[in-house]
Amino acid sequence: MADPFRAATHARHNTRMDVINLTDAVPFTTKDGSEIRELLAYRNSAIRNQSLAEARLLPGAATAPHFHPQAEEIYYLLEGRGRMQIEAEVCEVGPGDAIAIPPGLRHQITAIGEETLRFLCCCAPAYENDDTILVDNWP
Repeated sequence: MADPFRAATHARHNTRMDVINLTDAVPFTTKDGSEIRELLAYRNSAIRNQSLAEARLLPGAATAPHFHPQAEEIYYLLEGRGRMQIEAEVCEVGPGDAIAIPPGLRHQITAIGEETLRFLCCCAPAYENDDTILVDNWP
């Protein structure tokens, strides 16, 4: 949870720098089933309109099919291989690939291969479980 004094200092003076190391970010499981470490968002920094997290999927694991009515997302793959599906379109993705996911589109990512799939996820507005709608019987 963000320090209220620190947040207030940012809002008034913007004189402090937020630096969050991945090793200090507490992992949690999102509604879609991925393990994430939120790096920057309104909950822990001066950032107000987006969030940045590192997500991990073990080999063979997949996020639950879902969509976000409000948030647009960008996935940026760091390690591993994945199969990305947005609506009916499917493609294989890997390190260095950036994926645009507009609001309202059903999507799912699956870790393929033998190593953990690690990727950055940027959401605008910031990620919220309440903005994640799970989809039954898809694809």
